[in-house]
Amino acid sequence: MDLRRGCLFVLTAAIATTLTISTPAAQAEPWPQRAVRLIVPFSAGTDAPARVFAEQLAKRWKQPVVIENRAGADGVIGVAAFTSMRDDHTLLFYAAAPITTFPVIHAKLPYDPARDLVPISSAVDVGIVIAAPESLKLDSLAELVRLAHAQPGKLNYYPSNGGSFLILLPGFVRSAGLDMVQVSYREASLGLQDLVVGRVHLAMTSLTNALPLVRSGKLRLLAVTNRRRAPLVPEVPTVIEAGYPQLAFDGLQGFFGPRDIPLERRARIAADIRAVAADSAVVDPLAAIGQIARGSTPDEFAAAIADQRADLTALAKLIGMKPTQ
Repeated sequence: MDLRRGCLFVLTAAIATTLTISTPAAQAEPWPQRAVRLIVPFSAGTDAPARVFAEQLAKRWKQPVVIENRAGADGVIGVAAFTSMRDDHTLLFYAAAPITTFPVIHAKLPYDPARDLVPISSAVDVGIVIAAPESLKLDSLAELVRLAHAQPGKLNYYPSNGGSFLILLPGFVRSAGLDMVQVSYREASLGLQDLVVGRVHLAMTSLTNALPLVRSGKLRLLAVTNRRRAPLVPEVPTVIEAGYPQLAFDGLQGFFGPRDIPLERRARIAADIRAVAADSAVVDPLAAIGQIARGSTPDEFAAAIADQRADLTALAKLIGMKPTQ
């Protein structure tokens, strides 16, 4: 009896092992099998990275990758649309803000950041800059800090209309002990217009937006928030180099999948994104607008997002920011 039981145990184990080895291969169906829909919460014209990646991924997957712009409410509308679809051929391309920032800013969200958005791979590191009007003749963040200390309450700053900037720049002002007035605008373009003419003294924006104004001599860049210098403006130091690490922030944008995306598919999509991110057809057009193509593994992307969320949560606490409805 013991011998038969032993043989049965060995046979059962062998069958189980065979099934374990063969099942994933049997279940690993080709993907994609049809067109892939890419939800992008940016408006058309501000979604260059998504379009560059979509074009190259379509070639690699031999299926169309169709961009669907769902802008509005600082991206919440697009994210909510994506999480409600639950379609295995729909992905999200956006910044990390739905996981890092929105839970800090909004008391209630139409999705669960921990459950409904699965990081697949980073795609691009958007250059983010701290800029001042040419009229102030500032050459560094240190000079701005000295000027603000010398004129308490007389300088103002514009942290952009939403997202992480609403936490980062006020956090810098508070941590540096500056008495500056925060201003807001209905549209981001209006804030940049006032920065150019000197009605705004400090602003945070993307390198893509600032670069034409810098080249025309209307703005000066004091630092980049990214952890690496921007290749288009290599002379501009990082905020870490400038001595203000609390401002360090990479403009992470990438791909997210739905909550039930299989691990194997997630890994395969990430590998394809990494391959595309190394292609000059993606690298060159993004570099021309101050953005760096940068793919990653799912774990690397998730870890970077977790680090940003911790940093932003701490800064929000420092400035006393409370989530709003």
